[in-house]
Amino acid sequence: MASAQNIEVLTTVPFPEEVMEQLRSLSPRIKVTLNPASKVEEIPREIWQRTEVLYTDILLPDLDLVPNLKWMQFHYAGIDFIQGSDLLTRKELKFTSMSGASAIQEGEYILMMMLALGHQMRGLMKNQEQAAWPADRWEKFSPRELSNSTVGLVGYGSIGREVARLLQPFNVTVLAAKRDVMHPEDTGYTVEGHGDPDGNYFHRLYPIEALGSMLKECDFVVVTLPLTPRTRGIIGEDEFKVMKNSAYLIHVSRGGIVNEDALLQALTEKRIAGAAVDVFTSEPLPPEHPLWKAPRLIITPHVSGFSQSYKERAGVMFAENLKRYMRAEPLMNEYSPERHY
Repeated sequence: MASAQNIEVLTTVPFPEEVMEQLRSLSPRIKVTLNPASKVEEIPREIWQRTEVLYTDILLPDLDLVPNLKWMQFHYAGIDFIQGSDLLTRKELKFTSMSGASAIQEGEYILMMMLALGHQMRGLMKNQEQAAWPADRWEKFSPRELSNSTVGLVGYGSIGREVARLLQPFNVTVLAAKRDVMHPEDTGYTVEGHGDPDGNYFHRLYPIEALGSMLKECDFVVVTLPLTPRTRGIIGEDEFKVMKNSAYLIHVSRGGIVNEDALLQALTEKRIAGAAVDVFTSEPLPPEHPLWKAPRLIITPHVSGFSQSYKERAGVMFAENLKRYMRAEPLMNEYSPERHY
């Protein structure tokens, strides 16, 4: 993979200086160029042409611009935007995602939303705005306790595994659905002490084809799947019909996985008790979109994967992958065109 010559690394993401120093200290062969950019044309052609390793958020240079490019490390976990790119036609070019780097903050976000939904936080905040002290408050704000509930994780990658770990003190029954049930272990990037790398924290594992059987058991449903042709619209009208009308949905993966029309209908018709959604098919979500006024819905503007520590964690993972690259070892989180993630 990597030769004995210098490795020209270009990062278009503005890492803190301590992360840059960490990358440069890996080997004298590593030559890191930092050129923050939001467009391909903002980077000089001569830099593109010498780049062997590219660290970027969403930039996709034309093939003829990067004749020496051998590996692209993306700054985010979701890289569905590369599907259809001509970069995929270069068979020796490898792509890796940052799956696992955001699992800690996303796990906390999901736990927060399960508690907020179950404990009627949206209604309580509205009640505060009205300075009300209702006589029927115990009935009106009676919670669906997370303790002793059943939580279904639709997708058991780094985020789902971190949620399963966080749920351990709550005596929750954890159900999980994933593509390959024969391999419950996690081979991707995991922050030490987090996640479920050995597959010990779920009670039952379902193939995606049996998703309906899992959903009907759940008090909380958490969607963390990657967006692929197979998962697009996987949570739709039929899935909402089999869910308990007392169940809550938390969606943090990618817009398009949950059918938004079906979600709106399920909330309006009280087929489910409520939902929290952080990702949408169209972002920013237009002000006129009917989901803004949907009952029992908490909307956040695609923030579940961000924290002040994200770039530091991303830098640690990139450094580990750079070491693997220099040793010609398999990279973590490598994209598979067959899986589409």
